[in-house]
Amino acid sequence: MSVDAETRKQAANRALHMVDLTDLSDACDAAAIETLCTRAQTPHGNVGAICIWPGFVSQAAALLDGTTIPIATVVNFPGGGDTKDVVQALTEQALADGAREIDLVMPYRAFAAGRTEEAASMIQTIRSTASGSALLKVILETGEFGKVQHGNERIREASRLAIGEGADFIKTSTGKVAVNATLEAARLMLGVIAETGGTTGFKPAGGIKTTEDTADYLSIADTFLGPHWANPSRFRFGASGVLDDLLAALDGTAAVKADGY
Repeated sequence: MSVDAETRKQAANRALHMVDLTDLSDACDAAAIETLCTRAQTPHGNVGAICIWPGFVSQAAALLDGTTIPIATVVNFPGGGDTKDVVQALTEQALADGAREIDLVMPYRAFAAGRTEEAASMIQTIRSTASGSALLKVILETGEFGKVQHGNERIREASRLAIGEGADFIKTSTGKVAVNATLEAARLMLGVIAETGGTTGFKPAGGIKTTEDTADYLSIADTFLGPHWANPSRFRFGASGVLDDLLAALDGTAAVKADGY
């Protein structure tokens, strides 16, 4: 369904500052990080954060010095199967390098297999490591729960577990599997956030490519938590491709069909 230019502009203005502008591509290099940091500072204001591989955090911190843009990085990513010691060490180094947000992949295969304590222990450890230094976003990898029995309920259970162990945000996806963010997963996760007091943030990630996509997700947040709940401190979009379309909507130019995460 087409929408008028003013509606697109309003939606884009709301979403722009909630974007975690992301480059987690295998081809990412120093030049790509420089481009990403430049793109994050738009004529319409800064994005919510950038999200990058741990090895580029120190470079990005230097490039973004003097801005208010936080750096997010990923650990236990993308498979969720690293040991706790490895993930903790990577988190500590990322924090020392300047990361202020940690996107942790929950050990979702262990959780799906019933080893909930393994998943809980990982979140507890990284919560403690990042405490006072960084936001913790826990990635559930919700698209993989469609492969298990009672998948929707397992998404709810994983959301409750992550929130109970101190996640500042719960995040849908890595963007590295066949099914990433979906509106149905958003409804399930935002429902749990509402049930648990509404203090935990939400981050859909992977496959969000248009201004209309962002409006759809924000509409669900409005339904569950009210029209004033979603803001950059509680709602982020993990995306690389959506920024150009948001800027086009704000400039009143033609929609941009972007590739990317």
